[in-house]
Amino acid sequence: MKVGFIGLGKMGSAMAANILKAGHDLTVYNRTRERAERLAAQGAKVASTVGEACRGQEVVFTMLADDAAVESVVFGDDGVLATLPKGAIHVSSSTISVALAERLTAEHSQRGQQFISAPVFGRPEAAAEAKLFILPAGPRSAIEVAAPLFQAVAQKMIIVSDMPKAANLVKLSGNFLITSVIEALGEAMALVRKLGIDSHQYVDILTSTLFGAPVYKTYGKLIADGKFEPAGFAATLGEKDIRLTLAAGESLRVPLPIASLVRDRFLNLLANGGDTLDWSAIGSLPAREAGLPPK
Repeated sequence: MKVGFIGLGKMGSAMAANILKAGHDLTVYNRTRERAERLAAQGAKVASTVGEACRGQEVVFTMLADDAAVESVVFGDDGVLATLPKGAIHVSSSTISVALAERLTAEHSQRGQQFISAPVFGRPEAAAEAKLFILPAGPRSAIEVAAPLFQAVAQKMIIVSDMPKAANLVKLSGNFLITSVIEALGEAMALVRKLGIDSHQYVDILTSTLFGAPVYKTYGKLIADGKFEPAGFAATLGEKDIRLTLAAGESLRVPLPIASLVRDRFLNLLANGGDTLDWSAIGSLPAREAGLPPK
């Protein structure tokens, strides 16, 4: 299949590499060309512009940081909308707002193109091993065409809806739940540390009894280790996702008081120089507030 891939951060680079390994004809574009050149060594073609990455392709992925980054490559004279062939598919795996997903759906439809929202759950190490969970939503016929590409990057594909925006809402709500777990873990671990209980022992107790889910194991260990650099998922992106979750809640008239609390925790972290830290670093705040020494 002829595929374009735009956005080669930690997640995008790993996904693109797995699409290459699956034998597809891949053209990549990234604002920082050096990241694209790394994939050229594996057989990818490197595009100099967004339009070059889109022309003649059957499917084009975007995996970008936020709404502004997606808008910058989709709209404009040489953007995805202007250069993607009629009938071709734009797959957005970025964590974007519900409102932008609605706009992209409408704009692609007007041009005879197809649009799928396909956000993923999983950190960069899972992406490298093709063990993501991918959540496509959009026309079933388009999902069927793109399915081999989803299978190349993920251990499981879960079709959410025929409405692309539904996948974005599920993704945002999932990230909200992850951050809620991180905050709760941080508070509980600060509590037991204050009595002298070892954090690693505590995480082992939790994850071998009541809380065996990967989210508790992964983030419990990060908090216990105090290891928040290099960031697998930056705190700035975590704050963005909670902000988009709250915007969706406001639009749908759903109060989200815990999301408001978590948003303030991110603002606390960022106000104190946490921009480069992993989003799990909000789990270190309760210990700091309890007067415990840093890990």
